[in-house]
Amino acid sequence: MKKNLIALAVLAAASGAAFAQSSVSIYGIADVWFGSVDHNNLTQTLIESGGVSSSRIGFKGTEDLGGGLKANFVLEQGFNIDNGSTVAGQAFSRQSYVGFSGGFGEVRVGKTYSPFDDIAGITNAAFDSALSPNVGVWASSLYNANPANSIYYATPSFSGFSGALSYSLGENKTAAVDAGNVTSLNVKYQGGPVYAGFAYQSEKATDASIATKFTRLNGSYDLGVVKLLAGYGRAENVLFTNSDTTDWQVGVDYPVSTALTLSAGYASSTDDDTATVKDSKRSGFGLAAAYSLSKRTTVYAGLRATTAELARTADIDTNVYAVGVKHTF
Repeated sequence: MKKNLIALAVLAAASGAAFAQSSVSIYGIADVWFGSVDHNNLTQTLIESGGVSSSRIGFKGTEDLGGGLKANFVLEQGFNIDNGSTVAGQAFSRQSYVGFSGGFGEVRVGKTYSPFDDIAGITNAAFDSALSPNVGVWASSLYNANPANSIYYATPSFSGFSGALSYSLGENKTAAVDAGNVTSLNVKYQGGPVYAGFAYQSEKATDASIATKFTRLNGSYDLGVVKLLAGYGRAENVLFTNSDTTDWQVGVDYPVSTALTLSAGYASSTDDDTATVKDSKRSGFGLAAAYSLSKRTTVYAGLRATTAELARTADIDTNVYAVGVKHTF
């Protein structure tokens, strides 16, 4: 009897240790804003989801396999908090992957954000939000952020330097053409007040199609009093105008207090369209304020004004005014 009790105790302890090495958590963001959009002299009052961050709910887990090796998974669904809708036909529209991590870095297999997306918005003014000046301006923002059927690898950090590489299978091979693909990579440095990042992504619908190519270079410097932001983008063979496009942006974050931050920036984009009298151009200005009510809840407000100077038609102006709330859990 005593031996049986001892055996059960050992088994219970072993099971507890195994469970202690695994964890699964639920997380998410609920973000909604109220405001107005004036597009080409047509004004509409809106309640929209995802002013600062896209609303989402996710499940993530990790298991310690020993020797510093861990197994990980993420299942993440995006949704629109204004009407409760999700992406049709996708149970996990943002991410769904499984992989491993350790001293070698991290490997993911499935649907995950590309290395290009990992750094694309880091230095966007107005908190990389719907109020950011590059929204509706940059052609280099039209990349495929989270392609399916991906193999992704990220290195560990070496004295502030790190990188990532991914390859996504198109899985659309036919008798006439081979499948397309998405190739993406980044290299970045983060040390003290300095951040710098470079990313490149190539997207092909099929092996015979012309690749759409995106390049991003961005950086920031934290002076303490203010944080300086800058970004450069290049898009080749993009659908925006069927031409190559050069994008740039400058901005600043100003922490008024530990709770309140102001952010402003200006963005510009020019299409290299030699077939027209003048190149098409777009420009935008964004101004936003964010106030932290707690570690999880932030209220924000601001405006965005953009102008599209088109080659063959009249200019188009868009103005956005918004106030919103973001809650993380």
